[in-house]
Amino acid sequence: MLLPSWVRRTWCIAVCMGLASAAPPSWAQAQPYPQQRPIKLVVPFAAGGSTDIVARLVAEGMQAQLQQTIYIENKAGAGGMLGAELVAHAAADGYTVGLGSISSLAVNPVVLKAARVQPLQDFKMVVPLASIASVFAVPPSAGVRDFAQFLQVARKQGDAWAVGSSGVGSVGHVILEALNADLGLRMRHIPFKGMGPVVQSALAGQTQVLSDQYPSSAPHIKAGYLIPFAVAANQRLQALPQVPTLKELGYPQLNALAITWFGLVVPAATPDAVVQRLNQAANAALAQPELQARLKALGVDVLGGTSADLVRMVEETSAQVRTLVQQRGITDGM
Repeated sequence: MLLPSWVRRTWCIAVCMGLASAAPPSWAQAQPYPQQRPIKLVVPFAAGGSTDIVARLVAEGMQAQLQQTIYIENKAGAGGMLGAELVAHAAADGYTVGLGSISSLAVNPVVLKAARVQPLQDFKMVVPLASIASVFAVPPSAGVRDFAQFLQVARKQGDAWAVGSSGVGSVGHVILEALNADLGLRMRHIPFKGMGPVVQSALAGQTQVLSDQYPSSAPHIKAGYLIPFAVAANQRLQALPQVPTLKELGYPQLNALAITWFGLVVPAATPDAVVQRLNQAANAALAQPELQARLKALGVDVLGGTSADLVRMVEETSAQVRTLVQQRGITDGM
């Protein structure tokens, strides 16, 4: 039997209202952050390096705090600029987070003419994550066993000695200029395409001094292929207790500049509540003894802290780099 039209209309309205009331919360309103979808963490360097390793370990720890998947996207190129640009132009919803480093946050914006990201304007700083000690070493053929011998031989050699970096205007280039300025040296700069060739050139004796993050040089030091004479670190490394820090040797600014540090950033328009949630999750992850032990085994110091702490690190390092650029005429030639 065909029902009257008014009955059919009433029945349809009732069914629709029932469906609406039974709809899952995601239909009625957006789920709270970060439950909508996985979070993308952009690492501005290639997979497998120290930066990438730190990012993956921290992301693993933060996943447990946020109850959400964090996946890594490696966007290498232009000294970290490509990854920084990707994050700066992403939707400001907390689902794209960037791993910022001393290179992408404090060196590139000052040195590189092509830099299109100004970190303190284009990002909100979330949290400092960790720092990695740098080591200064020579091949055995250099005849150097400690810092005093290094100074003596390097001053005698003048510009006959060379130091490699990952490119003109890179953080390694800046550190070399700082070494020359603070220690009264004239070592030449030789740019390479990446740190892999830099390390190989030092192992082959083609360059005489290596400035590198400790984790990537550690196997060569343990094997005796490189002789360390100083480290840039907050304190002496447990693996190299006989090697002094540059701060101990009387060069605190050089020591600070050569320590590689990392932090999390998000696009500038990201809501403060999202920034705070990410900050809390990162600090909670970094407080876990297991994560601390895994990072320490790699020669990485855990930092943590506030958004303001990362802002301060960017400001202080940028000012130091800017002074070096002006004094030493550092340019990327672009």
